[in-house]
Amino acid sequence: MSRLEYNPLNIVICGIGGQGNVLASELVSSTMNDLGYKVAVGETYGAAQRGGSVMSHVRVSETYDMGVLIPYGEAHFIIGFEPLETLRLARKYASKKTRIIYDPRPVYPQGVLAGRQVYPDLMKMKEEIRSLSAQAVEVPAADIALSCGDPRTANIALLGAFSRLEGAPLSSQELIDVLRQRFKGDVLAMNEKVFDMGCKAMDGKEDD
Repeated sequence: MSRLEYNPLNIVICGIGGQGNVLASELVSSTMNDLGYKVAVGETYGAAQRGGSVMSHVRVSETYDMGVLIPYGEAHFIIGFEPLETLRLARKYASKKTRIIYDPRPVYPQGVLAGRQVYPDLMKMKEEIRSLSAQAVEVPAADIALSCGDPRTANIALLGAFSRLEGAPLSSQELIDVLRQRFKGDVLAMNEKVFDMGCKAMDGKEDD
């Protein structure tokens, strides 16, 4: 039986520059490629590499080559590292078949910090994200990473949670295996710890 619920399976990964969005998309895509699937990856960046919007398209198929861009309304999964970015992408790419997993902790733009702009109401954003999707699960990935002592690993925590989401094309063990290929020593130990906490953050949330 195929592990892909759709062919192709379309995954959008979005966040702010510096949150590890590109590494997350690379880990997902390389793992699927190692498993024998055809994978296409495309990335877009905002005005600034750090602090601007970053979005990755990951498309996976058993049978044919694809363009790198996911058509509007055809994302099956959205992995979001920041709530406003998650909402922006959900408005374009989500449908009632989309499962969304995201960190609800805001990252405030410079304009908001300087008082020139107002960050949208968080509760209203959460409600809209839920309304745009089949399932929307909140995972405190940044808080998990901070509690482990390395805020840079929030992307790994969110990947751990993603591996436990219904219909996810990769198991937790498969992603752990690719982490062990990429990292060694203390860095690997930190990533494994954060990944495990991301997995455990999904306990009881499968029906959200």
